[in-house]
Amino acid sequence: MSKPRLFSTLQCLRHENPLGLPRSSTSRPPPPQLPRSQRGLPTKRPLPSVRKTIAVSSAKGGVGKSTIAVNLALSFARLGHRAGILDTDIFGPSVPTLLNLGGEQPRLSEGKNQLLLPLSNYGVKSMSMGFLVGEEAPVVWRGLMVMKALQQLLWEVDWGGLDILVMDLPPGTGDTQLTITQQVVLDGAIVVSTPQDVALKDAVKGVEMMRKVNVPLLGMIQNMSVFNCPNCNHTTHIFGSEGVNKACEKHDVPFLGDIPLHASICDDADRGKPTVVAEPESPRAKAFTAIAERTAKTIGL
Repeated sequence: MSKPRLFSTLQCLRHENPLGLPRSSTSRPPPPQLPRSQRGLPTKRPLPSVRKTIAVSSAKGGVGKSTIAVNLALSFARLGHRAGILDTDIFGPSVPTLLNLGGEQPRLSEGKNQLLLPLSNYGVKSMSMGFLVGEEAPVVWRGLMVMKALQQLLWEVDWGGLDILVMDLPPGTGDTQLTITQQVVLDGAIVVSTPQDVALKDAVKGVEMMRKVNVPLLGMIQNMSVFNCPNCNHTTHIFGSEGVNKACEKHDVPFLGDIPLHASICDDADRGKPTVVAEPESPRAKAFTAIAERTAKTIGL
């Protein structure tokens, strides 16, 4: 018999506490409310007990951003850093599947605050909306509930001390991205794209958004860059070639590296054992590690 979940999207929830976390009269007094006319942009602050925080964005769905974000977090861990990943996609979380944590539920910390405790696998801590709802349960919410749930994922998780947290951002340049970039001190952002124009046009929008909100751009990653046939060893650029390189040159963004189109990357992700863990000595895993090493150097990790 399955145990009841910490949270259900079908239960009656209040806007100020959509995740249904325990509350008491003595914990977390509400912040003073200023008149609307006196409210400005929120003050950026670092996440508690996290040294460095980076965002992985794409502004376009289906380009492999979440797979790259998880493999980067695992690469940081393999490099000896205390690493974590925060899945900020409320509607379509991927991290539980990628880290083979589907069906697992986070516990709450002891004491009056009762913060969410991240789940761990392969040496990486993680938090996701996918841990709080069933694997097939939709989150059918409007913007106010989504934004408050995001606030709770940002500020009501006890990471227990991390050297680096990778934030996996959802596609787009909307409310979630604005909330994170305006409230959290980010040490940089990585934008992921495939080489073809239809993905690059949105990726460039993601680049320009990061510039508008004054988040340092660490660079762009070109995913699914080339396919090597395992039978004849012929190389094919299925989605075109050099697209991200040219975009980086045009928009003055560092190029971080290529991730090839390879069946095992997809297979590894689907079975919850990402490439950096499943094939640590493969050229594909080494590509992720090289990007992580360059990123760590850039942000002073």
